[in-house]
Amino acid sequence: MSIHSREQVGQLIDGKAIARALTEQIGQEVTSFIGQGNPLPGLAVVLVGNDPASEVYVKNKAIQTHRAGMRSFMHMLPESTTQDELLDLIEQLNANPRIHGILVQLPLPRQIDPVVVTNAIAPHKDVDGLGEVNAGRLALGTEGIVPCTPLGCLMLLKSVHQDLTGKHAVVIGASNLVGKPMAQLLLKENCTVSVGHIHTKDVRGLAREGDLLVVATGKHGLVRGDWIKPGATVIDVGITRVPTPEGRTRLVGDVAFDEAVKVAGHITPVPGGVGPMTIACLLHNTLQAAKVTQKIIRGSDVG
Repeated sequence: MSIHSREQVGQLIDGKAIARALTEQIGQEVTSFIGQGNPLPGLAVVLVGNDPASEVYVKNKAIQTHRAGMRSFMHMLPESTTQDELLDLIEQLNANPRIHGILVQLPLPRQIDPVVVTNAIAPHKDVDGLGEVNAGRLALGTEGIVPCTPLGCLMLLKSVHQDLTGKHAVVIGASNLVGKPMAQLLLKENCTVSVGHIHTKDVRGLAREGDLLVVATGKHGLVRGDWIKPGATVIDVGITRVPTPEGRTRLVGDVAFDEAVKVAGHITPVPGGVGPMTIACLLHNTLQAAKVTQKIIRGSDVG
């Protein structure tokens, strides 16, 4: 889909359409998986606290899980939940054979250490791919569960470029959630990868070198049009709600879209770009986790 303007503009990467196609494909694979005598894949999502945005996001995950033909388990815990209480729940979910994927919605309240919680999830059920085992596997280039958002970003890049080999990919943002795993995925695709972060001296100059530019900083409008190499493919992971002059709010990304779209070859919008892909990739990871679980069960039966 292209934007029509008198000025030269980039092509929009339709994350909604790509996510819809992926979800439909997953639904077909789930039907086939069950038809082979396997159990219905189950996803448990845990939300601690009552953050309205997180509540909406979690409920949307449940809806999409059902649409893909999988079972959804919701656990809504109060803000006062202790770390030990949350770890006890995760232990129960790890042991539950009906649950193949576990996701604890971040951020967590201050009294809970997200690293401890993430690592408590059984690696084969860690559908967010953030535990040390899966992060290590990604770093080594071996098989594991890949974090949903970076995986979705990679799929969006591949919707434009079938082969990423040799391209200079620049990732702005070095978080454990997106930036670091994104860089690892791009290395696996034979890209030359540069990572810019808060201490990079000339992050604008670095960004302008990227044939592929993935931005995940949490600072809306950071990347301006003159940060982008003409014709580059831009993936905007950021999403922030900002007020409008009319007294309402709207969602914006880390990239100044109106400027960037005049320079980029392809670009994701916010909303409608990375967000839908994150949920679709969560469903993808849940199905893969269910398949791995069945292999583990069959292996124990043989032994």
